[in-house]
Amino acid sequence: MSDEVMNSARIELLSPRLANQIAAGEVVERPASVIKELLENSLDSGAKRIDVDVEQAGVKLLRVRDDGSGISSDDLPLALARHATSKIRDLEDLERVMSLGFRGEALASISSVARLTLTSRTRGAEQAWQVETEGRDMAPRVQPAAHPVGTSVEVRDLFFNTPARRKFLKTEKTEFDHLQEVIKRLALARFDVAFNLRHNGKSILNLHEARDATARARRVAAVCGPAFLEQALPIEVERNGLHLWGWVGLPTFSRSQADLQYFYVNGRAVRDKLVAHAVRQAYRDVLFNGRHPTFVLFFEVDPSVVDVNVHPTKHEVRFRDGRMVHDFLYGTLHRALGDVRPEDQLAAPAPVPGAERPTGIDAGE
Repeated sequence: MSDEVMNSARIELLSPRLANQIAAGEVVERPASVIKELLENSLDSGAKRIDVDVEQAGVKLLRVRDDGSGISSDDLPLALARHATSKIRDLEDLERVMSLGFRGEALASISSVARLTLTSRTRGAEQAWQVETEGRDMAPRVQPAAHPVGTSVEVRDLFFNTPARRKFLKTEKTEFDHLQEVIKRLALARFDVAFNLRHNGKSILNLHEARDATARARRVAAVCGPAFLEQALPIEVERNGLHLWGWVGLPTFSRSQADLQYFYVNGRAVRDKLVAHAVRQAYRDVLFNGRHPTFVLFFEVDPSVVDVNVHPTKHEVRFRDGRMVHDFLYGTLHRALGDVRPEDQLAAPAPVPGAERPTGIDAGE
């Protein structure tokens, strides 16, 4: 394009449909990213049970049903509008955000590249209401429906109107592995919520609410495999307002790739460079070169000293005092691993009762 043409081009507002499809490029990469947004909304609504039904790894159908607080009929069309959210009101809320999602773009983005049906009923409402949109027109249609208290979101024919995006999807198995990994990460973050997953009519995950330490350990074993829990050290340390707890795998249970590493900051799964460096340093003296540690760790800190809004997918965070956090994580893990050496043949802890691996979970190596 010549400079003359470029200089004469008028600046115009994008249509809502095109703006949503551009936003969808950031939010909706594959079925796994859709399930992440829908599950986070369910968790933010206070759901205690979430059922996920998937067909063809989510490309044909993704259905998420929860028993959360629901959405009123008046708010249903707004739920599909961009930058509409119930989770923040002002800058102060953003600085202390604890909800998983808060930008108000997910449903609008998803509905721009799929056929979306949202059905919801609030507690005390006489009936449920349903809103439907289709990528092409984005005009919501609201009508009465039958549904218990809570919300169901049904996403059909993902990328039906953006075939170029569909071409970049991998095989059904690969896409489903990504989707299942999202559910596993969230299931470890929220022991208080039951998760059920079905794929092509087959039950894959059936995780009950885990109220006590034994039940939590059982869930960890179900998600990560019994072998992980049998060869992991439980840790819990609190100091100067920083709290770290969870399980760290023994060096003898290292992996050839970093595929069994779960780290949470205030309940949000993150893959943070500062955290990764602290963990690597802690394992440096006890792990053979080229091997990766395994862990399920929960880090809790005052929300005002951590910024979760530094990355579009919120995978990374920024700590106000990164050095203090790094030193705390490194010191805690280094001490826990201090007496462990790769050549040690440590006796494995007793298996957790009822920690059998559920159908459909691949324990890996």
